[in-house]
Amino acid sequence: MGLVRRVVGPGPAVHALWGAATPSSPLTPAEARVIASAVPARRREFTAGRTCARAALEELGYHDWSLLPGPRREPLWPDGVVGSISHCPGLAVAVAARSADTLAIGIDVETDAPLPANVVRSVMDTDEAQATERLAAQDPVTPWGRLLFSAKETVYKAWYPLRHEWLGFEEAGVELNTDGTFLAHIRRADTAPLPRVVSGRWARGNGVVITALVLPAG
Repeated sequence: MGLVRRVVGPGPAVHALWGAATPSSPLTPAEARVIASAVPARRREFTAGRTCARAALEELGYHDWSLLPGPRREPLWPDGVVGSISHCPGLAVAVAARSADTLAIGIDVETDAPLPANVVRSVMDTDEAQATERLAAQDPVTPWGRLLFSAKETVYKAWYPLRHEWLGFEEAGVELNTDGTFLAHIRRADTAPLPRVVSGRWARGNGVVITALVLPAG
């Protein structure tokens, strides 16, 4: 939990399942219907993510909530709650907070491995590609391309519940820093209620990389 808490910071409810941990609670009937026709691997990751989300919601006082997916598979949190779910092999995580305190949350977890070349070309502009090359020259172990991809996913997860609009990879310019932080510049004329520039954190360990973005309300 320490690695996840490091990128989320204090405040939001955070729950994670590491490794082959078995989800501690079943899906609600409504959630089970959503995933009934999926392959077993998809059902496992969905159940793990919902288990983490349910634990986070319990911490906020919401009990037996069915966290159903929206039109872009985004989780539909209760009124008054913002949150984010992510999973990759080895980790499922959910973060939630009251919207009175937090405007938006995004979190993304990825396998700690280089990004495939075809994905690199689709998510990075020239400046970002050059920046990741410079970072790799300083630190060839950290998968900078994967981190940049993850940071953009995190920005999108914070953006979409507020705007209900697609945000392309090219519309979020990301600057990674070696101190475990990143900046994202949203390239839209209108970004409200999000600021045009947002900051987040990243970390790596236990075979994964994690990025998170938590924007306070007000």
